[in-house]
Amino acid sequence: MSSLSEATGPVVAAGGGALWRPAAGGGIETALVHRPRYDDWSLPKGKLDRGEHALCAAAREVTEETGLGVVVGRRSIQTRYPVPEATKRVDYWLMRATGGAFEANAEVDEVRWVTPAHASDLVTHEPDREVLADLVRRDVPRAPTVLLVRHAHAGRRSDWDGPDELRPLDDRGSDQASRLADVLPLFGPTRVLAAERVRCRETVVPLAERLGVEVGTLPELGEEEFQADPRAGMEVILQLLDRAEPRGVTVVCSQGGAIPSVLMALDVQWSGTRVEPPAAKGSVWALGGRPGALSADYYRNFNPDPDAPA
Repeated sequence: MSSLSEATGPVVAAGGGALWRPAAGGGIETALVHRPRYDDWSLPKGKLDRGEHALCAAAREVTEETGLGVVVGRRSIQTRYPVPEATKRVDYWLMRATGGAFEANAEVDEVRWVTPAHASDLVTHEPDREVLADLVRRDVPRAPTVLLVRHAHAGRRSDWDGPDELRPLDDRGSDQASRLADVLPLFGPTRVLAAERVRCRETVVPLAERLGVEVGTLPELGEEEFQADPRAGMEVILQLLDRAEPRGVTVVCSQGGAIPSVLMALDVQWSGTRVEPPAAKGSVWALGGRPGALSADYYRNFNPDPDAPA
């Protein structure tokens, strides 16, 4: 979704977050920042640095402006509005606050925690109200519970002499795995699982090392295993998606022959020209909820945003 206000010209890209935390009396609170330069109340946000993905910029800017640690949740809306001689594009994510303390800085002199309804009255700019409306949606969860990863690039099968299940990542795939290890911790994963293929395991080993966990085996999500028994594979996925699951976000690395089938079984809708939902090598689907009340965000990669400074 996006908010457009006759926005034209070059694009200035930014990322931001709708922070939330449980309220003492039930419900949630959200954080607004006051910027003395503009004398306004807004959601925390800021421009992308050179070579940065919007998700990384959003988490960085929210922490810099508020002093709070965050766990990234569901992708929220994108707003666009005119600024002098350009279009401002802001990509937002919902983010759960995880501690920290605010200290006044050059950009923000006050952080205020209020109810979403109060925040909607307090914010200065209309696009922020659209993000706040998304924050309080009840039809989908605020955060994913499964990050479904397609294994990274492993070259061509015809160029590999050994058994296909032993085919390793190539240099490009190793770079993709390293990038995943840099970005996926923002979602707060606690478990890492992989299908029984060397390339699946190698894709998530750097992430597991970053998190300090072992890579577990999930044979049901291998391509051939899923085709042979899709019911067993879907039972595993539904169990991981269950919000009563106490162990947090799980990263699952699978294959291109299984992931689109899983997504179609979950009734994930894809608006592109493909019949099946895409699953490029090194891509990630962030899934939360259950069929009928599912959030599904597709990240083809975490390469630099095309509108980030060159």
